[in-house]
Amino acid sequence: MVENGQGRKEITCLIVDDHEVVREGLRLSLSRAPHIRVVGEASDGATAVALTERRKPDVVIMDVRMPGMDGLEATKILTEKVPETAVLIFTAYSERSLLGRGLESGAKGYILKEAPHQTLLKAIDKVVAGDGFVDPALMPAFLGDARDEMLTGREREILQLLADGMSNADVAARLFISQETVKSHVRHILTKLEADTRTHAVAIALRDAIID
Repeated sequence: MVENGQGRKEITCLIVDDHEVVREGLRLSLSRAPHIRVVGEASDGATAVALTERRKPDVVIMDVRMPGMDGLEATKILTEKVPETAVLIFTAYSERSLLGRGLESGAKGYILKEAPHQTLLKAIDKVVAGDGFVDPALMPAFLGDARDEMLTGREREILQLLADGMSNADVAARLFISQETVKSHVRHILTKLEADTRTHAVAIALRDAIID
C-alpha cells in the first residue's frame, strides 16, 4: 500500500469474475472510493493467479464459480504463493454451502455480490488490515457450518432419527446400542447446539441444514 493524495493508504485491488458486466459494476463501484485503485481484472482462476503474482495487489475480489480453475482453487494457490495478498470471496447467497471450502482455502473474507457499496468497502479495509470479514447476511450460514462440524457422524445420525420421530428406545434398537448411550449422545447434541430440548435441537438442525 502507498499513500494517496489525501494521506490515506492506497489499496490496490484485482477483480476476478467470469462475467464482464459484474467486473464492470465492481470497477465502477470501487472507483467511487478515492483510496482504492483497481490494478487488473481476470475472468478465470488461472489468470487471477498469474496477475496476482505479477502485480501483487493488496486484495483480490474473487468470484467462486468460474470455468477452468474456480475461485476456491485459485485462492488456495494464492494463499501459498502470494500470502501478502488478501483474498475476499465474492459470492452469491445461493453459494453459501461453499463457505466451508472457502475457509479451508485461506480466504480472509466473504462478501455477497448484492452487498451495499459501504459493506464492500468495509470488507476490503478489514481484510487488508489483516482482519477477517463475513458479510452480515452470510453469518447464519457460517454458524450452521460451525455447528455441523461440531457434531460427530453418530450424533448427526441420531439427530436425524429423532427428527424422524423415533424415541430413544427406537434409536437404540435401530443402531444396536444401549438406551444409555443414546441418552449420552443426545446430551452432547443439546450442549453443542445450545438447545433446551430434543425438539429444539431438531428445529435448529433442520434450520441450519445439518440434517434433512
